Amino acid sequence: MAQALRPNTAGSLFATDGRPHPVQDTLMVVTLVLGAVSFVTAMFHSLHLLSSWTGLVGIFTGAYGQWISETTRERFFLILGFGAAAVGFFLGMAHGGLFGGLW
Repeated sequence: MAQALRPNTAGSLFATDGRPHPVQDTLMVVTLVLGAVSFVTAMFHSLHLLSSWTGLVGIFTGAYGQWISETTRERFFLILGFGAAAVGFFLGMAHGGLFGGLW
């Protein structure tokens, strides 16, 4: 009997189902950008407002993206952005918080 052959994508990081996912891809890119901004600005004490707010928004976009993601590639990059956003958020909170210095 003939069997249908499927491409070997089990170990591929960029494995996809062959369909476009514009919402998931947009959330993935937004989460990566917010995570990178939050992580980098968290290294400077005076930028705690930027790092904490971008980290907070990155956490929410990453969590929602994880909830609706459909492929391994989306989940992988969402976790990278989500983790960077969380680290940036927590360091921003340690340096002054969301409203620190404004009151």
